[in-house]
Amino acid sequence: MNKKVGFGIIGAGMIAEMHASALQVTQKCRLIGFYDPVIAAAESRAAQFNCKVYRTLEEMLADSEIDAVTIATPSGLHGRLSIAAAEAGKHIFCEKPLEITVERVDEVIDACAKNNVLISPVFQSRFSKPVQWVKKAVEQGRFGKMLLASVQMHWFREESYYKNSNWRGTWAMDGGGALMNQAIHVIDLLLYLNGAPQEVFAFAGTMTHDIEVEDNLCAAVRFRNGSFGTIEVSTSCAPGFPRRLELAGSKGSVAFEENTLTRWEFIEKLPEDEEILKNLSAASDTAGGGSSPGNISNTGHAAQLEDLAEAILDGKELFLDGKEGRRAIELICGIYESARTGKPFIFQETEK
Repeated sequence: MNKKVGFGIIGAGMIAEMHASALQVTQKCRLIGFYDPVIAAAESRAAQFNCKVYRTLEEMLADSEIDAVTIATPSGLHGRLSIAAAEAGKHIFCEKPLEITVERVDEVIDACAKNNVLISPVFQSRFSKPVQWVKKAVEQGRFGKMLLASVQMHWFREESYYKNSNWRGTWAMDGGGALMNQAIHVIDLLLYLNGAPQEVFAFAGTMTHDIEVEDNLCAAVRFRNGSFGTIEVSTSCAPGFPRRLELAGSKGSVAFEENTLTRWEFIEKLPEDEEILKNLSAASDTAGGGSSPGNISNTGHAAQLEDLAEAILDGKELFLDGKEGRRAIELICGIYESARTGKPFIFQETEK
């Protein structure tokens, strides 16, 4: 039986287009329609992708063809829309961040559990082969004692990026700036590969844009595994450069530029290293989203949508669930609290 999961997309902006194009290249998903409070925007996307238009959210959530929704709206609306979808019995594919505070993330997770629906927060980079190679190396203990784990994102956004939107660059709807909006993906990878933080101290400032939130931030982190790390993020560094993630241990080190693995060095060699090294690149050939938010592939989104569809149809365990989506928000909110107070922020060991 070739059943597919029917998806409705909430939102009709640039990210909604990404979701729609990703759905079209999957095997187990089909796009049913769009809803956006700006009806003309929804109509335009529906014409582009030859699907339905919904005039209200309630109309979409009542449609029996809709098994799941993707949420592609301003960040500050993610929680309310996720809870509404959960209460309607619809599974959820939610753009990052899942919500803009830990408390609101927990409300979403609880609503999904109560209504027995799945939620997959969008961290598509986890699905790439290079990330999975590194994850396996971590699990094998190939790094030895982990020493340093650092993120550097020197991106650039024109003033128009913020001025052309009524929500970007605001605390209420964006939840933060360069860290919450742009760097959250690489923050997720930092936690996925190196584990939970124990303590953070941060500085943040608004240096080049007329916005409420930070466009530059620097933080020092102590992780529970004993390693140290630094986080540098910016949307002010012209013309924009590939983001970097580096992990260094007593027995090996790796580095990424964007999603490209640029270093793979271990004291103890394994047979699979030869194939990995063949795929190694000296540097990323693009700044990715560093210079423009449109320079992002839909490959990762498609892989994550397929994973959600398989979990819905076949009952397989979801690769990336709400609790995983919570981790990046917890670290980001802790960083913001440290920057606000001028004091270290200590993370609680208990997990939701």
